[in-house]
Amino acid sequence: MAAEQIAVLVMAYGGPGNIDEVEPYLMDVRGGRPTKPQLVEEIRARYARIGGRSPILELTRAQAAGIARALGDRYSVHVGMRHWHPYIQDAVAEIARAGQNRVVGVAMAPHYSNMSVGAYEKKLLQAADGRLDVALVRTWWQQPQFLDAVANRVVQALQRFPRPSQVQVVFTAHSLPERILASADPYADELSASAAEVARRARVSDWRFAYQSAGATAEPWLGPDVEEVLPEVAKAGHDALLLVPIGFVCDHVEILYDIDVEYQALAKRLGIQLERTASLNDDPGLVAAVADAVLAAAAERGWG
Repeated sequence: MAAEQIAVLVMAYGGPGNIDEVEPYLMDVRGGRPTKPQLVEEIRARYARIGGRSPILELTRAQAAGIARALGDRYSVHVGMRHWHPYIQDAVAEIARAGQNRVVGVAMAPHYSNMSVGAYEKKLLQAADGRLDVALVRTWWQQPQFLDAVANRVVQALQRFPRPSQVQVVFTAHSLPERILASADPYADELSASAAEVARRARVSDWRFAYQSAGATAEPWLGPDVEEVLPEVAKAGHDALLLVPIGFVCDHVEILYDIDVEYQALAKRLGIQLERTASLNDDPGLVAAVADAVLAAAAERGWG
């Protein structure tokens, strides 16, 4: 008798598919609360600078296709977004309609925080609502294929500088509110550990960590922020800096606008050559890392 097929739900944040979708997308992110018109216009302008849309859905689908190939016929791989179409609940409904009873959920975020990955898990469990047996991949930054893939990107990117050994390397990830630290959230520790491991593999001794893309709220966010670090690096006499956005696994607005537009402009003003590592997107190393994490989660539940 053939083994029961297992569904896999690859989850990502979501993003607008065109400029007209920016305002309703922001409303979804804000839990239904309207966004101030000037902020909507500012965000629209950012998306206009990067092609008028977010590429996150097509890139997540490419990642999912690679994961499906790596997992083989026993697994059916689906895509669900937290804040835009196709929503996580729509993907869960599709899995249930197909008559599948088991699903492994994995967020395209390697490092765990209750505020980020935990929010994906909550949406998946709410949508499953007892109809499906759910296994969760909580964190997958420790997968060696992921660490190797990022390290390879670092080695490649350093070759863009005239003096690779003199480059200041700065790992980055999305900032979160500082209050997560009060609950012993592992996010900051996981980021630091993964950066240290990538630096070791890439043989980089001079590196530091910074956060980026903090939300527009008054509460304190994790730091230091990249915009604080760049002037510090310039003041210390460095004129070459490599950003390694280790917390992000594909191109989207935090990469294509925050780094490629905003931080590039700041670096030029400071007289710094700023480069970044190419996003992993559907790199075979990323695909293999996620596929192995899915297999481990399924085996832990006795589904292997």
